[in-house]
Parts: sequence; structure tokens; C-alpha cells
Amino acid sequence: MSGYKAGDSKREEFRKYLEKAGVLDALTKVLVGLYEEPEKPDNALEFIRKHLQVGGPDAAEVEAMKQELDELRQKVEQLELENSELKRGNELSKEPSSADVPQTEVEPDPVN
Repeated sequence: MSGYKAGDSKREEFRKYLEKAGVLDALTKVLVGLYEEPEKPDNALEFIRKHLQVGGPDAAEVEAMKQELDELRQKVEQLELENSELKRGNELSKEPSSADVPQTEVEPDPVN
């Protein structure tokens, strides 16, 4: 029997936690709203999700943001590649070529 009481106390503790955090009130309000809805939505879970979100984006906005994120990642990759190519070209242009190196004249050997 002690295991049963321990389980009950854990449940009661968890219920108090949910109540204190406002979770029970929020769930109750959403479920009452769903109950009072004159035309029940096809997707009850989506209704609950939508009404529990506080200022969060809807599914279409999330999808659009994901697509934009993918496009921006590709753009960053492209720009990083372009940047490294430009750096490589800049380094090559700084290297002295044989035409740029001053030539020293070698004097003939005075032995002859």
C-alpha cells in the first residue's frame, strides 16, 4: 500500500505544479473553447495547438521561415566560396613575379 500512496503524492505534487504554472487554466480554457465552437474543426489538435500558442507563428509561417533559412544558408555558402576565391586571387596578385624582382648584374670575372 505504501507504493500506492507514494504514487498518489507524486501525482498530487505534479497537479499542484501544473496548477501553479497556469497550465491547467490554459488547457481548460482551450478545451472549453473547443467545446463551445459551433462548428467543430476538422483537426482538434491543430485547434488546441493554435490556441495554446502565445504569439507564436502558425504552421505556414514556420514553413516559410524554414524555406527562407535554407535559401539564406545557401547564399552564405555561396558568399563564403566567393570570398575565399577573392582572397586567393588577392594573394596571387601580391606575390612578386619574376618581372617584378630587380635583376642584379653579374660582373664578369676579372681573371681573363
